[in-house]
Amino acid sequence: MKRNRALDISSYLIVGPENTKGRPVAAIVRPAVEQGFTCVQIRSKVASARELIGLCREAAEAIAAAGKSDSVTLLVNDRLDVALAARARGIKVDGIHVGQKDIPPDICRRYLGEAAIIGLSARTNELLDYVRNFDTCDIDYFGAGPLHPTASKPDAGVAADGSRHTRTIAELTELSRISPVPVVVGGGVKAADLPSLKAAGVDGFFVISAVAGADNPAAAARELTGIWKRP
Repeated sequence: MKRNRALDISSYLIVGPENTKGRPVAAIVRPAVEQGFTCVQIRSKVASARELIGLCREAAEAIAAAGKSDSVTLLVNDRLDVALAARARGIKVDGIHVGQKDIPPDICRRYLGEAAIIGLSARTNELLDYVRNFDTCDIDYFGAGPLHPTASKPDAGVAADGSRHTRTIAELTELSRISPVPVVVGGGVKAADLPSLKAAGVDGFFVISAVAGADNPAAAARELTGIWKRP
């Protein structure tokens, strides 16, 4: 049974100070959610814990200013300590996204509670067997990818043995069919990829540079969400 029936990961933005072209995170988040993005993940591999808490506040305030606090999910990448600290400071952080080498989902669930959103990056190699056999009781969605190699996350798709994988539409179609929880796909995703991803049956797409690195984030976000919403 899916824990968070209202969870909408159809248009999912990952953003941090490394990929905004020097602009404030809020300058990316607010136009993205105003143009229909439904989920925002704060991710940085260089920011300190205090800086990440500040970025969570900045993003939460941008979402609130857009009038979307009740409909847009705000997540933190990897850092359970940051999610807990942000909540303790009164910042509306809805949950966390973790990878295979991060804090296990059951620990995140224990500390963040039953109402929190917890996402997990699916294993890179043996993807379909992994999803088919994984106990999803503590997670709300899988993140899968990359669809293409991407400069925003150079290690995306690199398995433990050093091999690199990208995802085919056929593989993602099967993934959507067998997964007991929603699936969001990213990794170099561009507007031209969205019709094929939607036809594959996945629940959404995630992007970094397509919006955060765009000269006009609002226009980029509007194009992406508009394509995804087409019948």
